[in-house]
Amino acid sequence: MLDRLYMLVPKEALMKERFEMTEPDSFIQGNKTLVKNFGVILKQIRREQRHLQKFLTKELATPAGVEEGRLVLGTKLSRTQVINAFQNYAKQYVLCGTCGKPDTHFEDVQGIKVLKCEACGARTAIKKI
Repeated sequence: MLDRLYMLVPKEALMKERFEMTEPDSFIQGNKTLVKNFGVILKQIRREQRHLQKFLTKELATPAGVEEGRLVLGTKLSRTQVINAFQNYAKQYVLCGTCGKPDTHFEDVQGIKVLKCEACGARTAIKKI
């Protein structure tokens, strides 16, 4: 009977990963790459604009700025490069290393920045950008 019940449950309900970051909507304009939904991504991952912008500047080796709620990267980048950079940020600074949930925030413990998970309580040291 339990097997029949599991067959009736939607597949989405059985998935363990519930966090899917919105894919960056990027396009090239002149010599620059723009990410239209930068503000939406910031709200979703609950991080400061300055922190994510600094990470992307370093990760993509290009200057970055924000104009009218859009991220402006100072060079032409492929969509794949931009998506990979945002995913790397999520892995390092958003998702819990123990349980994989996005319910995290930064804490300062004795001068060391740590990623504290609100779901499982784990604390993971994060490297400085």
